[in-house]
Formats: sequence, structure tokens, C-alpha cells
Amino acid sequence: MANLPIVPVILAGGSGTRLWPLSRALFPKQFLPLTGERTMLQETLARLDGISGLGSPMVVCHDDHRFIVAEQLRQRNSRDATIILEPVGRNTAPAIAISALQALKNHSDPLLLVLAADHVIRDVDAFHQAVETAANSAETGAMTTFGIEPVAPETGYGYLRAQPGEQGQVKRLATFVEKPDLVTAQAYLESGEYFWNSGMFLFRASVYLKELERFGPDMLKACRESLDKAANDLDFVRLDKEAFSQCPEDSIDYAVMEKTDKAVIVALNAGWSDVGSWSALWDVADKDDDGNVTKGDVIELGCENCFLQSSGGRLVAAVGLDNLIVVDTDDAVLIANKDDVQHVKKIVEKLKQDGRSEAVQHRLVYRPWGSYDCIDRGSRYQVKRITVNPGARLSVQMHHHRAEHWVVVSGTARVKNGENETLLTENESIYIPVGNVHALENPGKIPLELIEVQSGAYLGEDDIVRFDDRYGRHERT
Repeated sequence: MANLPIVPVILAGGSGTRLWPLSRALFPKQFLPLTGERTMLQETLARLDGISGLGSPMVVCHDDHRFIVAEQLRQRNSRDATIILEPVGRNTAPAIAISALQALKNHSDPLLLVLAADHVIRDVDAFHQAVETAANSAETGAMTTFGIEPVAPETGYGYLRAQPGEQGQVKRLATFVEKPDLVTAQAYLESGEYFWNSGMFLFRASVYLKELERFGPDMLKACRESLDKAANDLDFVRLDKEAFSQCPEDSIDYAVMEKTDKAVIVALNAGWSDVGSWSALWDVADKDDDGNVTKGDVIELGCENCFLQSSGGRLVAAVGLDNLIVVDTDDAVLIANKDDVQHVKKIVEKLKQDGRSEAVQHRLVYRPWGSYDCIDRGSRYQVKRITVNPGARLSVQMHHHRAEHWVVVSGTARVKNGENETLLTENESIYIPVGNVHALENPGKIPLELIEVQSGAYLGEDDIVRFDDRYGRHERT
């Protein structure tokens, strides 16, 4: 293994629209347990175990996802990770530049192992071996990208072409190639010169910054300024919004890798998938003898080659289906032909155009203090099931347009209601009038669950005036 420390950089941005309705803008696929009990982000961190010379990871994510990332890292006991918050998305090149600049604060010149948070890699040993090979090349100044040895004429991936005639696991990169049609993809497969573009990289932090300064000086300048003006907020590095918003938007492929003369391909055959669609998830999942994948409360009769999932608590019954995707959630159901799932993102675009919440969030909404589930609503009322984690507290707040009635189902609630403070236990309730300053806290050792009934002329989540919030929020609950 190379002598320099390796700092993992986990890119956890993106909205995963092609895996709607399970993946939503406020809770995208990288934070979901799609292939096992752990989330995709947690799986990405777990497969780093065993790599020698590994430093503390950095996770780059959008500000909206900060508490999700922090909680999932806490579950993995990865409290030493640095979480960098992007106020706006600017693609991968700036995210990696920020990470390189941050890494140089703690190390003289580390290697950066850049990974997406939402990939599947089945053969971890092969992945570790490829990282070791890439690290040895990167230590000498090469910019390595991991090329996946293709097993089929895949049209959904970009490709990397190696210099013709080169042998061994490390090859010079000749060119990047956009997603091909089927005939072209078949020719790529037969030539043996092409690899799937994995979007994973390993290089020295200084080398990446030097190349970015050559090809994108304006980008690097904006990144430096946004990090220089960044604020340390709880467990997060919050980039300066004004400076980062001025940063050009571009991927590392276009901004650097296609232009540098230092790029090499490290061949990787490790059961990789970017899980970019429902058909890709079907590809990597365990199947029955008829080619079906079933998750949740599902009964199927006479189905073949289907992906059937119930994640909304309802029974999904399927009869005589072939080559279909059926995904049921609390508030939406997707039914699609497996060959057409690349178009699911058009459904999301339509939902956004219509201003529908299903494009953005689930019915079950996670917050840093717990979660809430909107279980019923009408023109002047809304009913939520609220879960508050042990020791957690909602903000001190008030509402202009709605009153609330809380009924404790389990656990203990400490409630501030105007000038009064009350402890409530199971089957006890309290009424919060319109305009009353109030707060809710779980002082106990077990989760607090309660039913909240809201009533009033306006029930939007933006009808909140906060007076104190331990999580530093100014919008949403």
C-alpha cells in the first residue's frame, strides 16, 4: 500500500429521481436501505473497513440532508467524520475541490478516495485490491479513475476507453465516451478497450487542485472563498452560501479528467452497480426461481421477472405479471415496465410542475429530533403521529393560524405551554391555543409517541415562529 494517508470523500448529494417513489428530494436513495439492512451511505462507509492507512472520512451533502447524514454516521459510530454542507448543488468537481482543501488542513498531502454514497460493490476484497493498486499509482502523481470491466452491452452508463494495446490492471486513459446505443455498446464490449465509468477516483489532493487551477481557476477560487468563509455549525462545516453560489457547476469528468494528461484507469471487477434505476436494483437483488424480487408484505401468483415492493404497510397482491416494477409507499404507487424505468424521472418532473409534495418528501418526514407522519387531513384539520427521540426537543415556537391538541400514546412528554410547564404520560393530553408559545421535549429513556391534531385556517409547515432551536434551524420543523 502507498505511504500517504487515504482520506475517503463520500459524495452524498443527488436526488435519485429514477428510484421514485421510494427516493424523494428530502430523503433520496443514498439514505435508504435498498440492498440490505444498512443504508447505501452506511454500506459505502462499511466497505472501507480493512483498507490500511485510512483517515477519517469526509461526507459532502446538501444542507437539507445534514441531520440524516449525522444520524446515519452516529449509527455507525463514525463520529470523527467531517460533514461538509453545500448550500446549493454545483456537481462533483467543486465538491471534490472543497474536500481536497479541507483535507489539506489536517494532512500534508493525502490521497483522496472519492466515492459515491449510492453504489453497490459486492466483492469488497476485489475493491480493496483495486484501491491499493490505485493508491500506488496516485502516490506518484497519477489521477486514477476506477473503470468497471463490462459484462454486458450496457447503454445506461458512460464509458472509459483505455489506450489501445496496454496490458495490466492500470492503463492510460484515452477518452471518456458518452452513453452509447446498443450496437455501439456491443462493439465496446467486444473490443476489450472500454470500461464502464464508475465515477470513483483516487488521487493526491494537491494534484487535483493543481489540475483544477489549470483548467478551472474560477471554480477553485470560488471554492477557496466559500471554505475560507465557512462556519462550524454543530457537527458541520457550513460553506458560505454567497461565495459557493458563484462557483461554476461542472462534473469532475468535464472539468478535469477529460483534460488532464495524468489520468489512468484502474480496472475493477467487483460486482459494481450505481443502482440508478429500478431495473438496476432488480439486477443486484436476490431473486426467486421465477426471477421475482419481493420486499415487504407481498403475495404473488404466476409472476415472472418482476420487482414487487410494499413499503407503505399495505399488502401488495400481484397475479400473472411479467417484467414489471410495482412499488407501494404510504402516499404513492409506481407501476412500470422494467424496460421503461429510465423515464420515472419524468413523473417526478411532472409532480414538481404541479407543485405536489410527493416529489419532495414522504408522508413520513424525518427531523433531527425524530419524525412525524401525516395520517389524515382535511380542509381545516390535520392529524400527525409524532415520534420524539429520547432526550430530543422540538424548537420553542408559536403558530399564527393553527391550534394543536396533543395526546401522548407512549413515553413521557415535557410540554411548555405559554407560562406553564407540564409532564404528560400515556393517555394524557394538552391543548395548545393559537398564538401560544410552546415546546415539546422527551426527557425519558424511550421514544415519545403522540398524536397531534391541528386545526385552523392555515396548516402549512411554514406557519412557525421560532424563538429557540438547538439545531440552528430557521425553516421547517
